[in-house]
Amino acid sequence: MRAVQYQSFGGPEVLEVVDVPDPKMFADLVLVRIEAAALNPADLGFQSGAPDPLVDSLFPVTPGWDLAGVVEQVGAATTGFRPGDEVIGFVRDKAMHYGTYAQKISAEPRQLVRKPRNLNWAQAAGLPLAGLTAYQAIVHSLEVTAGDIVLVHGAAGGVGHLAVQIALSRGARVIGTGSEASQAFIESLGATPVRYGDELVEQVRKIAPDGVDAVLDTAGRGSLAPTSAIAALGARVASITRSAAEYAGAIDVYLHLDGDDLTRLVELAEEGKLTVHVDRTFPLDQAAQAQRLLAGGHTRGKIILVNGTEV
Repeated sequence: MRAVQYQSFGGPEVLEVVDVPDPKMFADLVLVRIEAAALNPADLGFQSGAPDPLVDSLFPVTPGWDLAGVVEQVGAATTGFRPGDEVIGFVRDKAMHYGTYAQKISAEPRQLVRKPRNLNWAQAAGLPLAGLTAYQAIVHSLEVTAGDIVLVHGAAGGVGHLAVQIALSRGARVIGTGSEASQAFIESLGATPVRYGDELVEQVRKIAPDGVDAVLDTAGRGSLAPTSAIAALGARVASITRSAAEYAGAIDVYLHLDGDDLTRLVELAEEGKLTVHVDRTFPLDQAAQAQRLLAGGHTRGKIILVNGTEV
C-alpha cells in the first residue's frame, strides 16, 4: 500500500510517499481501507518535534489521526464491526508511528464508530478530532445550555466552525470572531460574525450588552485578552490553544477519545445539525502541499487527503 512518512523532524518538506506492507492484524483489531484522512494542526506540531520530550516518535512516522473508510477485515476476537462497514475513527497511539496518511490502517474497535450516512468521505474524515475537541469544549468544559450567549474565537476554523454548530444545536446564541474575509462564512453557520481587531469589544457589546455567558478560544494569538471587557459575571471560559493562562479561571481543553461523544457527533450530523466544511481536498501524494496550506492558517473548515477519486 501507499503511505506518507517522515524519517526526521521538520516541516512539510520531510514528507515522502512510499510503498509499505499492508498493516498486520491482531485478533482484537479492525483493518480499515482509508477513503479520506483529515489534516490537523497537531500533525504539524508533532512532525516538528516540539512534543518529543513527552511523546516517542518511532521513525519512520506516518502522520494523521482522523479517518473515514471501509472495514476490510476484523480480528477473530473483535465484535461490533464486519467487512463492508463504513466507519470514521480517531486512531492515536501512545507513540507516533502508524497514522492515517495512508491507504490502510489497523485500528482498535474503540477508536471507530459508524460513518454518518449524510456526509461524504471527505466531510466524515474531518469530524473525529476537530469534532471531539469542539464537542468536549462546548458540552463538557463550558456546559453550554439553551439561552446562553457563546463567543467562539476562530469561528471559521476546523474546530471553531464545528463548535459554532454544536453550541447552536444546544439552543445557544453564538457570536463568532474571524477575519473580514470569513464573515459571510461564519454567518452561514448561524452565528453572528464579528471581526478581529481593535473594535472587537465594541462589536460584541452591541450584540450582547450584558456580556457573553461562555467564551471558547480556538484561535490563540491573544484572543482571550479582551475577555474581561466582554464576559458576563460568572462567564465560563475555555481554550483549546493552551492560552488559558491569559484569563484567570479559564479552562484548558484536552481532547480525549470518547466513543459516546463520537457517536453523538454522528447523530448530530444525521439530524442535520452538524456538517463539516471541507476547504480543499488533496490526493495522498500531495500531502506536503496540503500541509503547506494548513500551515498558512487561512483555511475555512478542514483540509482532507483522499484516496481515489470519490470524496
